[in-house]
Formats: sequence, structure tokens, C-alpha cells
Amino acid sequence: MIGRGGGWQVMLADLALILFMVSASALDRPEPNEPPPEAALQVPQMGEPVAIWRDEPGASPLQQWLADQQHDARLQLTIVARGERRVERALALLGKAPGARLVVEPGESGEAPGIFAVLAYDQAWHDACVSAEDAKGSTPCA
Repeated sequence: MIGRGGGWQVMLADLALILFMVSASALDRPEPNEPPPEAALQVPQMGEPVAIWRDEPGASPLQQWLADQQHDARLQLTIVARGERRVERALALLGKAPGARLVVEPGESGEAPGIFAVLAYDQAWHDACVSAEDAKGSTPCA
């Protein structure tokens, strides 16, 4: 008699759990008619950004932008290129900013922004990474 009374309750609990899982997975997907969210800048998470420069028409040249920023030995310039087609342009910018770092991210050439530069307080992180790399002979901070 103990096994006969709870069958419908277990089945109802299973159905409720399935409904919850289907509902939760549907909330994670964007609506089909909804436009995709704007491409957000994904700055490498190594330090707090002080300023961000975008390679856009009408933007001031990188050297002028750098001259307008505050000067601090702890600041590190990182040039980020999204997509392999933009690497050549990013390398040209890198040549105009000695000591800068270059990060190439995978991405489509139509995404905006394609190239941007981040001035951030992560020089200490970079120095510690290089020191650890020299000591261990490997790259711990890739």
C-alpha cells in the first residue's frame, strides 16, 4: 500500500522540473526578431582602463590622443585588433606607439569597432608576467 499512493505526485514533480528546465533555457536565447546587441568593447581584463581610443573616421590620430592623456609610468597601452584583416593596420599603429602591446582577437571584419586602443593601469601586471616568464621559461600570463 505504501508504493501505490505516490505515483501521480512523482510524475507531476518530474513534469514541473522539465517545464522549469525548458523555460530557463528559453530565457537564455535572444528573440528571433530581436536585433543582436551592439558589439561591446572587450578590453583585456588586466587593469582598470583610463582611456579608450577607437580607429574611426574623424578620430584624432593615435599619437595626438596619447599626447592628450595623462603620463604615468604605470600606464600600459594595449592595441586590440578584431579580425585578421586588421592586423596590418594594428601593426602600423604599434610602430607609432613604442612599448605598446598588441592583442589580436578573432572576429568578423564587419564588427565594430575593429581596432581600438586601451590605456590602462596594468604595467605592474605586465612586468610581473614578464619576470615570471623569464624565471620559468614559460608564459604564465598568456
